[in-house]
This record gives sequence, structure tokens and C-alpha cells, in this order.
Amino acid sequence: MEASDITRVQTYLRRLFGTERINILRPAVPGLSVEVAVEDEVIGTLHRDTEDGEISYSLHLTILEEDLPPAPKADKAPPRRRA
Repeated sequence: MEASDITRVQTYLRRLFGTERINILRPAVPGLSVEVAVEDEVIGTLHRDTEDGEISYSLHLTILEEDLPPAPKADKAPPRRRA
């Protein structure tokens, strides 16, 4: 992905989400994935697609189970359905 693509998409994401904390990181080695980070935490990867002469960018977010808060405990059984 070209540097101009990265800059344009980063500007768009910052405006869309209302924060300057979003950074798109160029890979150290060409050919590796372009990463998207919020401050120092990588949250996903960015891909450039060209199909039928149209260019689009897809953002794949990865959420690790270990990063989620604990699931709430169920206080009671779910209601039964009537037949």
C-alpha cells in the first residue's frame, strides 16, 4: 500500500471516529500487513482492494477474548417459550 493511501485512510478514520489516536502503521518489511493501532495497541489490519477498476479499503478488527471484560453472570434461567 502506498504512503499516500495510508495517509488518506488514516485521515478518514480519525475524522470518522473523532480521534487523533488512530495510527496506520506501515510494515517494516514490504508485503506484510498494514496494521491499524489506537495509540500503542494494534486493533486490526487494513487491506486495499481493486476490483473492476474500483478501489476500496477494508479494515479487519481483531478482538481477543482476553481483552474483553468478564461476561455478566446470569441471575435466572431464560423464560420458557409456550408451545
